[in-house]
Amino acid sequence: MNQLLLEDCITGLAQQPAGSVDLAFADPPFNIGYTYDVYADSKESQQYLAWCEEWIAAVYRALRPDGTFWLAIGDEYAAELKVAAQKIGFHTRSWVVWYYTFGVNCKFKFTRSHAHIFYFVKDREKFTFNSEDPANRIPSARQLVYADKRANPKGRLPDDTWIIPPTVEEMARQTSATWVLRPQDLADRFTPTEDTWYFPRVAGTFKEREGFHGCQMPEQLLGRIIRMCSNPGELVLDPFSGSATTLAVAKKLGRNYLGFDISEQYVTHGLKRLESIEPGDPLDGAAEPTMSAPSTAKGKQRKSLR
Repeated sequence: MNQLLLEDCITGLAQQPAGSVDLAFADPPFNIGYTYDVYADSKESQQYLAWCEEWIAAVYRALRPDGTFWLAIGDEYAAELKVAAQKIGFHTRSWVVWYYTFGVNCKFKFTRSHAHIFYFVKDREKFTFNSEDPANRIPSARQLVYADKRANPKGRLPDDTWIIPPTVEEMARQTSATWVLRPQDLADRFTPTEDTWYFPRVAGTFKEREGFHGCQMPEQLLGRIIRMCSNPGELVLDPFSGSATTLAVAKKLGRNYLGFDISEQYVTHGLKRLESIEPGDPLDGAAEPTMSAPSTAKGKQRKSLR
């Protein structure tokens, strides 16, 4: 526990006791030719899929019977890896769409501005899902827009298209920061060139950026997953540690952690990052800032939001 190891995840997981991990989050190479320092991200398609099946099976073995597995992947192999994970024994509970700002510009197709995040469990009936934790809920439209007395004061769970609040850098460019419930209510976010209908990527100029890894996940995204699908003291696994964000968030939230990476550079920087934080430290990035809601033609909007 509480280690980041310089090792291939398949080899490392084979040494891990079966049924010892509570939650796994994987953001593997997408096989799209991205430049890593020691990994060639351009395998032949069948070779890539066979490798993915091998490491997903290793994750399945390491997970407890009531364990949870989250997988982030791009368009190119999303469907194939979903099917592969199900063949290995996982059950799909949600197919989350992560919409982000600062998408990758494309010349001959819509701008890439999303990733797929699959939420799998080993057992259909027994799994951790902390739906009543206030940190995992958001205000409902009944609360924000209609001031409906019937609204659940605890709010509701987020939708499966995840809209993450603006960063400090984004807020500095706007008159006010907003957090809305529905993608269609984002007045300035969607353009005709984007392929999904918003959680900014950790761009190079962001304070949150660690600087040594080009595919860094936002801490707030990992925070949602780790809070929801694990409990303090449980073990969180990341087979492709990279920038060590999963492990850093797990440590901040009082979980144990285990990570693997084949890059000596990434492991060295990741260990320094982990040493610089303590359990209970706040997550980087904007949390739920000032909320706003669209006006309605006939609804009853709260006075504080007018």
